[in-house]
Amino acid sequence: MCSIMCYVGKDITKEMMEANLNRTLMRGPDALQVVETNFGYLGFARLAIMGLTPEGMQPFSQDGNWVVCNGEIYGFRTLKKELMERGYEFKSGSDCEVLLPLYKDYGLEMFSHLDAEFACVIYDASKDKVIAARDPIGIRPLFYGYTKCGRIAFASEAKCLIDLVEEVRPFPPGHYYYDGEFISYDKISKVHVYIHDDLDTVTKNIHDKLVEGVKKRLDADAPLGFLLSGGLDSSLVCAIAANILKRPIRTFAIGMDVDAIDLKYAKQVADFIGADHTEVIMTKDEVLANLETVIQALETYDITTIRASMGMYLVCKAIHENTDIKVLLTGEISDELFGYKYTDFAPGAKEFQEEAAKRIRELYCYDVLRADRCLAANSLEARVPFGDLDFVRYVMAIDPAKKLNTYGKGKYLLRKAFEKDAILPEEILWREKAAFSDAVGHSMVDDLKEYANNYYTDEEFETLHKKYDFATPFTKESLLYREIFEKYYPGQAAMIPDFWMPNKEWEGCNVDDPSARVLANYGDSGK
Repeated sequence: MCSIMCYVGKDITKEMMEANLNRTLMRGPDALQVVETNFGYLGFARLAIMGLTPEGMQPFSQDGNWVVCNGEIYGFRTLKKELMERGYEFKSGSDCEVLLPLYKDYGLEMFSHLDAEFACVIYDASKDKVIAARDPIGIRPLFYGYTKCGRIAFASEAKCLIDLVEEVRPFPPGHYYYDGEFISYDKISKVHVYIHDDLDTVTKNIHDKLVEGVKKRLDADAPLGFLLSGGLDSSLVCAIAANILKRPIRTFAIGMDVDAIDLKYAKQVADFIGADHTEVIMTKDEVLANLETVIQALETYDITTIRASMGMYLVCKAIHENTDIKVLLTGEISDELFGYKYTDFAPGAKEFQEEAAKRIRELYCYDVLRADRCLAANSLEARVPFGDLDFVRYVMAIDPAKKLNTYGKGKYLLRKAFEKDAILPEEILWREKAAFSDAVGHSMVDDLKEYANNYYTDEEFETLHKKYDFATPFTKESLLYREIFEKYYPGQAAMIPDFWMPNKEWEGCNVDDPSARVLANYGDSGK
């Protein structure tokens, strides 16, 4: 995960830019530079993944144009070959070096053509315009804001902008900024025509498109690893990758020192696919000691995100400290596409689809945010095969009646798609899902709740939670997280739209805790 920053103006110093960019040095520990241009400043902190030589350092420039990008451009080797045949000379092995020649060919239409996860800023010298853009799902982070004098700034994380702009705002996914406006170029959650193919056709397409999504993400010049929880999603990613690579992959799982549900399932998967597997054990003391660090890294107060980040942050910390791995494949985004425990309560297909679309639109504030920050804070890059654009578009367009859990098993289409491959044990392929924050050990969530409940008296909670008009804390745990958030990001709560919670309008979902463990249908999921 690299870090980018742009300031359009000259009323700050280069040293100020460097100081603010340095707040995200862990995103890009390999090299950092700020370039002064005729329009302002561009900054880049590099985590070298593609084209590991110094020539791959950004910003890139050509004919007075500039680009800085945190991203992965899939299929860039083919694009480079085509561009070289037309006379373009590349200086590095970086995938992002293709952006300026592509922009020259396509202009603002370029973003619609990219098969990528990216956040970038481009300067068009011929028009004297700064352009910024973000991928349709928002897998790569980008924020912006305006100074008191109306100057705009962009950065990979809010912490780079917090004392520079009046209000830090998330850059909307699937948009580009041009001439003062944010223009939508891709509404990936919107379906124009539904697919009504038979079950066999649908599951075959799910299979083939996910395999292709994994395959694309195995291309890296830096060492590659896999997060493996033992649940369906991460297990499928690992099994597909092992099947493609035909060699042992490196997998990592984490659990509490007591009651870690998923460690045994992760080991079962690792043994089955012949992985080089590592278990990381965390304790109550580690969780509590790292709580503030994790919230500062995440830039959120959301309960679900913070709980689920504790295990992810600590396993990534162990990977960073003990291995040479720089890229990790993860299993995020499957829940939003295929349904989760609470979507079993959807009143009908229409409501299921509306909820899926909402979750995909907001992913950048929750699960995608978690994966990005937990890895980036430990100088690792996340790649998310379930977020492959072709895959997401296809699954979103499947007749929602087929995605409803009428089969007695959640995510039936995904499970069925890989039934014949036999790349996972049947027990794993058809295993009920456990929430990640619960699966690392039920005691972890209980420890956090207990800590928060002891931190505030009832009277303190009643007084303090009323301070916040937006996303008002409703438990002592949520108040604790909010107060830590406000310590680092005062007055910036609107960066997150609300708490991730089941749809309270559905019968059975009006709960006061975001964990699926409180739902009536959780059943054996946590065993």
